Amino acid sequence: MPAPRPALVPAPTQLTHRPGHFTLDQDTSLRITPGAEPAATLLRTLIAPATGLPLTAAPDGPFVLAHDPGLSGLGTEGYGLTISPDAVLLRAAHPTGLLRGIQTIRQLLPAQALANGPRPGVPWQLPCVEITDVPRRAWRGFMLDVARHFQPVPFLRRYVDLLALHKLNVLHLHLTDDQGWRLPVADYPLLTEVGGRRAQSMVGPAGSDAFDGTPHQGAYTGRELRDLVTYAAARGVTIVPEVEMPGHTRAALAAYPELGTVPGRRLDVWTRWGVCDTVLGVHEPVLDFCRTVLDTVLDVFPSPHVHVGGDECPTTEWATSPAARQRIETEGLSGPGELRGWFLGRMGTHLLERGRIPTAWAETGEGLPPEFTVMTWRDPEHTRIALKRGHNVVSSHHSATYLDYAQSTSPAEPPAQPGTVVDLRAVHDHEPPADPTTEGGELLGVQAQLWTEFAPTAGHVDYLAFPRLAALADRAWHGASPWPQARARLIAHGARLAALGVRHGPFDPYVPVPHRFGEEPR
Repeated sequence: MPAPRPALVPAPTQLTHRPGHFTLDQDTSLRITPGAEPAATLLRTLIAPATGLPLTAAPDGPFVLAHDPGLSGLGTEGYGLTISPDAVLLRAAHPTGLLRGIQTIRQLLPAQALANGPRPGVPWQLPCVEITDVPRRAWRGFMLDVARHFQPVPFLRRYVDLLALHKLNVLHLHLTDDQGWRLPVADYPLLTEVGGRRAQSMVGPAGSDAFDGTPHQGAYTGRELRDLVTYAAARGVTIVPEVEMPGHTRAALAAYPELGTVPGRRLDVWTRWGVCDTVLGVHEPVLDFCRTVLDTVLDVFPSPHVHVGGDECPTTEWATSPAARQRIETEGLSGPGELRGWFLGRMGTHLLERGRIPTAWAETGEGLPPEFTVMTWRDPEHTRIALKRGHNVVSSHHSATYLDYAQSTSPAEPPAQPGTVVDLRAVHDHEPPADPTTEGGELLGVQAQLWTEFAPTAGHVDYLAFPRLAALADRAWHGASPWPQARARLIAHGARLAALGVRHGPFDPYVPVPHRFGEEPR
């Protein structure tokens, strides 16, 4: 009886099954063309723990990794994969395409190949297939909020690997907010010493009067972040850093009160959820501070895009600040409402002068220079409006990509952001509105967000992120497919998630998962 056909996530662009299989064993060797060495290293690194296979290099090896720049139709991330009973050929025009093909090979192997320890007695067979695979979206991202609840570097590396397996190519780190500052800045050590610790955390949604009474703290070192960037790059994942300004800055103001709008005021790191009305001032030392912080970001993160937050910035403090009123007059602004755009424009210019692309949260892009890439999140139509204004856009629509929302109305669901349910199908069905024949900017892609007010542990993150993140990856790479087929592939993909120790949420919103919510990854 033939083995069942593998359910790949994301589905390839073109896939043809052939009879037979190719067996990997201790004698299997790799033929590696110039430029394919990183892919060979990654393949060995990822499958050695479970299989123990050395996959040594040999000039006549039957398993060929070929970097061929002449395959221009595959673009940067596309690849071609041919598996016959006697040989494997993985080809790509760019080294990144080979990395994507390696992840497909991992999924074609038995699920046990993804385990982090030996799995003896398993026949390591690849089914014979012909695959040509090119992504439809250039930006396929996942934002993780490590400001509300800090997660250590080993956890971040694990998520880089999970993203790479699903051919997601951006890990967007939300590094600072009202409730915590996680990025070290040499000129401002109190940002992490003071801003990296809060006295306690709110229990429940914004507006709750309940607190856990437990201090929460954490910050990264520059070396940790640089090593994370290197680790991610070897897997074809870009780390996009985010430092919030001019709002969502209470942690910075707790460390350096002089950056605020009220002279002499002392603040603590915010222990509540929601939007805090304390914001940065607009006097010159504040601008110098932000430039210094951004220069640190540029030194650590080579990402073309640098995220400066920018949304949910109350103007009440600016309206009563003499320094802000003076700035409004000096710059010829109509009022406090224009200070946000003015502030972000100054920071955007700083980034552009250094060869980076300023990026911000936005509803429609109003008030932002067109050079900003924007992440539209409130309404699908805002994506179209921002494109018409000339912005490049990453669609982050909250009712389809915010994974801190509940997955169902089932009473078994854990606490979540109130007001919206984002189930597996809603994520997979999400298609940003855009008409490439009329829009001025470019729709770069899509991104899922996991704000962590309700995800304090690794187990919580796993439960909320998966399988919904797999559904987003499938849609972003492959495009539309009939939901029954997509759902069947996602359910079959659960065996791989189990092998990786991912304690995921439900595939069916009303059928409980076989593990307890919040259980830590294995």
